[in-house]
Amino acid sequence: MKNFKVLTAILALAVSTLACQTVMGGNGNTENYQAPPATSESGEIATMPPVSTDGGNVTVGGESPFPMTADASNIVSTPEMVTYTTKLSADEIIKFYQEKFSALGYTEEKDLTVNFGGIFSMTFDGHESGKKIVIAGVPFEGNATSVTIALQ
Repeated sequence: MKNFKVLTAILALAVSTLACQTVMGGNGNTENYQAPPATSESGEIATMPPVSTDGGNVTVGGESPFPMTADASNIVSTPEMVTYTTKLSADEIIKFYQEKFSALGYTEEKDLTVNFGGIFSMTFDGHESGKKIVIAGVPFEGNATSVTIALQ
């Protein structure tokens, strides 16, 4: 049963990662891509807005319903999920959430916390919705870790 829960958590992470790539336009098709202009008409450097939404409760670069590490980047969130990238290791992320969620009154299901070569998952009880908080992470390019937190 424990292996099934771990497999389910890893599968949820994989699905979330694919969903985020879709939201971010990461389908690999660059045939019709046009780079934005380097400067605006007034000569100022053009910048992207820090937060955007697709109108369906998906926010890119904005607030998260869950705490994130201080160096979180590539943030995509919904009211019940967030995924982001951090330079912290799996062990550091696990420790971060053990401390943060304990302080928020959540209870870790320690028998479901696993770290296998940087691929990790952990589960907490106590969310006001009655759902479990599942955290999963996988190594990502450039010595980073992709983290997904979801209510399930």
